[in-house]
Amino acid sequence: MYFVISSSLKLKALNCAISSSLQSLHFPFPTLSTPSATDMEDPSGHQPPEKHDHPNYSQSTCTVNTCAKCGGPTSYPPPPQTSWSETSPPPIYRPIRAPAVNLPPNNSQAIILAPVPKAEKVPTISPPYNFQSPSKKIQSTDDIRRFHESDSCKNFLGFVVALSESIRGHKISDTCLESLTVKSIVSIIETLTQWVDEIPPAQQAARYGNVSYRTWHERLVENSESLMLRFLPDDLKVSTVEIVPYFNDSFGNSSRIDYGTGHETNFAAWLYCLARMGVIKEEDYHGVVARVFVKYLELMRKLQLVYSLEPAGSHGVWGLDDYHFLPFIFGASQLIDHKYMKPKSIHNEDILENFSNEFMYLSCIAFIKKVKKGLFAEHSPLLDDISGVHTWNKVNSGLLKMYKVEVLEKVPIMQHFLFGWLIKWE
Repeated sequence: MYFVISSSLKLKALNCAISSSLQSLHFPFPTLSTPSATDMEDPSGHQPPEKHDHPNYSQSTCTVNTCAKCGGPTSYPPPPQTSWSETSPPPIYRPIRAPAVNLPPNNSQAIILAPVPKAEKVPTISPPYNFQSPSKKIQSTDDIRRFHESDSCKNFLGFVVALSESIRGHKISDTCLESLTVKSIVSIIETLTQWVDEIPPAQQAARYGNVSYRTWHERLVENSESLMLRFLPDDLKVSTVEIVPYFNDSFGNSSRIDYGTGHETNFAAWLYCLARMGVIKEEDYHGVVARVFVKYLELMRKLQLVYSLEPAGSHGVWGLDDYHFLPFIFGASQLIDHKYMKPKSIHNEDILENFSNEFMYLSCIAFIKKVKKGLFAEHSPLLDDISGVHTWNKVNSGLLKMYKVEVLEKVPIMQHFLFGWLIKWE
């Protein structure tokens, strides 16, 4: 019985202490009130009594250790009063919980306002040829602006749009023109894929960057010129001095052992150079996407998995993908006006399983879900948002605008882009 009474008294004392502590806290924030007649100047000349402001001015101040409710003594003394001076006001309230992630750069407005890029006919070169070793030119945003105002950028981006339009409404397995050039390039990529099997990854503890990739890339650099000579006509064999650097930079960086959209852009630039020389013709575009680019995509995924290539310049969850961009553009074009599959169909596992081998966009989604764990909306929120768009036509046009803003206008990516005689720095 004594234990029960003693516990209840202690509990009551603790409650009184808490109440007293709360009452003793004094925050003298100023209150707004309507001035009364006594606060205003009297017409007869009498002034109201002077009121002395004090930072701790209060009607009542609790200084004794008594409960504000019952008046009984408390077990704990009240906390000391806080005195705020005019030069040091009370702290501004801030929420306890702040965003746990870095917000993405606000480029959405630039993407929305940007016009949809249009397809352009690639201007072919004619003798006399002036091939030269390409070099890097872009170092600042002013250089980016200069590049985008040039015909070289407009023609290159128009070439990418033309490739996208060539695959519109077609499955990968659909019949297309396969010229000798297209077949030769496919054979070259198959050779590079075979080298991956011949150079196994080294046993190491690092998560990214298997050093065996450097051996693979070294073999690529040693043989790239001879690979180009397989399909180049005799009068264009001297072009290897300019097109080989684009080709070598299309499969990642051997020093950093990484790969990203900049390397993918170099592969597109290599194809553009071949189109400038007339080696790839406009009627080859469908085969270039459905045969060449698909093979290139398969090779890059194998390199990423076998040698654990680190994503170069990835935006993390705020990016479209860690490695690629163009297959989403081409894949969205494939699905334009499809009778059954809509952008939201990417959430249907049966569709991904049965049609990812025919449509690049679905293939990309299936690959992401294979290599990343967790909810799709958490690790790929941008792709999840795009799935809410109603038509593939809007997806395709939006991705083209996004490619221009997020890839071709970024200094960290385009600072590695090469300029020579085929792609001129103007």
